[in-house]
Amino acid sequence: MLDSSDARNYPLRKWVQQKVLDMSKTLSLAAISVALMTTTAFAGGHCAAGKTLTEGTLTIATGNPAYYPWVLDDAPESGEGFEAAVAFALATEMGFAAEDVLWVRSSFDEAIQPGAKNFDINIQQYSITPERDQVVDFSAPYYTAPMAVLVSANAVDTAPTIEALRALKWGAVGSTTAVPKLAAIIQPNDDPLLYGDNADVNAAMTANQIDAALFDLPTALFLSAVMIEGSKVIGQFAPDASDNPDQFGMLMEEGNPLKACVDEALAAMKESGELAAIEAKWLQDTTGVPLIE
Repeated sequence: MLDSSDARNYPLRKWVQQKVLDMSKTLSLAAISVALMTTTAFAGGHCAAGKTLTEGTLTIATGNPAYYPWVLDDAPESGEGFEAAVAFALATEMGFAAEDVLWVRSSFDEAIQPGAKNFDINIQQYSITPERDQVVDFSAPYYTAPMAVLVSANAVDTAPTIEALRALKWGAVGSTTAVPKLAAIIQPNDDPLLYGDNADVNAAMTANQIDAALFDLPTALFLSAVMIEGSKVIGQFAPDASDNPDQFGMLMEEGNPLKACVDEALAAMKESGELAAIEAKWLQDTTGVPLIE
């Protein structure tokens, strides 16, 4: 029962109580809203959650060794070099901090074989081909590579024409797209000598066992400038010189659920201009090489 004092103050007390109740509801709703926004941001920023080999870590493979301009000083963890920079930008877009990226090494041939992988993605100039896509998965392309002709010191005076190139002694890595491109575009007079990796081709050219080899243009320029004394990049093919231009994709295990997340991140990098900016920084010295006719 209320006394006279309580009766006088009852409306005020009810008003205060209602205000406190309203504030608590508002605060609860705000807290719920913040929690929902945080959860949504976390889910969107970490589309790879539950899809990587190690939860919270993105494991990326590259070659051993990894060459410039793709990786600077064979140190992908530095983020320097085109593919190293692309990898870290991709990881950021997918919601991983730089310290959550783990680098491992693999040979080119090892990674394109079917079966389980010890990496989430592998980035080392893998051309996307229908044959490879039957046993592994590829991301959307992150770079379209013009093919170029690198010749040894003995062949630097060769004219950049198909007719002149046919007479050269060619070498190629047997598992790369250089072999079918040689057969389809150049059609050399003699069968090319096939090797296990780029290092073997480099050694063969240095020893003058072969006159020429096909590489993507950035690699050819680096090999000429740094690795093979006296060699020269004498020409490049126009992007439409083949019905199947070399498009590089990140390689993943067949059926990897991470693919959709990687493709989404690459699409965002293309739309924002970030991918083009990385290409301009690391691959800008690919101009000035004449087209092969």
